Amino acid sequence: MDVDNSSRVTEFILLGLSDRRELQLLFFTLFLLAYTMVLLGNLLIIVTVRTDPKLSSPMYFLLCNLSFIDICCTSVTAPRVLVALLSGHKAIAFEGCMAQLFFLHFMGSSEMFLLTVMAFDRYTAICRPLHYTAIMARRACWALVAACWAGGFIHSIVQTVLMLQLPFCGPNTIHSYFCDVPPIIRLACADTTLTEWLMASNSGLISLGCFLVLVASYALILAKVWARVSQGNWKALSTCASHVMAITLFFMPCIFTYLRPAGTLPTSKYICVIYTILSPMMNPLIYTLRSSEASKIFKSNHYAGLLRPPITHVPKCYIHIAFKSLQH
Repeated sequence: MDVDNSSRVTEFILLGLSDRRELQLLFFTLFLLAYTMVLLGNLLIIVTVRTDPKLSSPMYFLLCNLSFIDICCTSVTAPRVLVALLSGHKAIAFEGCMAQLFFLHFMGSSEMFLLTVMAFDRYTAICRPLHYTAIMARRACWALVAACWAGGFIHSIVQTVLMLQLPFCGPNTIHSYFCDVPPIIRLACADTTLTEWLMASNSGLISLGCFLVLVASYALILAKVWARVSQGNWKALSTCASHVMAITLFFMPCIFTYLRPAGTLPTSKYICVIYTILSPMMNPLIYTLRSSEASKIFKSNHYAGLLRPPITHVPKCYIHIAFKSLQH
């Protein structure tokens, strides 16, 4: 379909979460508090890990990268949402919208890959402790993190290129508070069936594949530690359960949103809040403060109980977090 350049859309209108002013102020307060918690919680993890040379185990290295991605992922959408809620300015330039879409998928898919690597790290430490040091060497950790970023970049480039090839010449109202594939692709003045299936196979299969790998890894971990759990002590599995809850909280909305063509079912903008704001806010609590031993790292200046070198050479922090915390 040929479209005259003069009729191309130059900006989009983000409708946001509500048109009612009192609800906009409420959402502004909630988003501001959530964004502040994301920044403070994840920055605390990054600063603590980076400034203390004793925290050099692969788990903390990966956790530091997860915190950085969470800050970046939330910062792609939250500042723009806060400005729109406070000022009422809902317009965003076409180029700015495509940039937001690119960085959102870049950070989001990188986080999916990184969570999968973290699950592999936990599985190796618990199920193959004698080989842990060799498998999760520092060079291997850097290579895995680089692969996560590279995979996220490739995924995002594909998504963005597919979007840029579509003509936008008519409606420009996006029923969401940020630019994403499902609400934007509905505005294209062309047949988008093939593009929708390509994007669904790209984003949806990545979300589903990473989620299945994570579920499988935790199933193996639970099978390994089951013998260590006292009979009838259901509280013993609370740590693993909290990790599974955090993963489900992030992946299920993504799977629901992207594992289908954009035009089949409407996507609730409130569901998007879960993986753009709520999940990055909960990750510091789930992966650090949820474990009593890990929380001591951020509350005291001594790490002797966590860092004594074990016989198997598996980092002591992992033995505490993965095993000992299950026994409390």
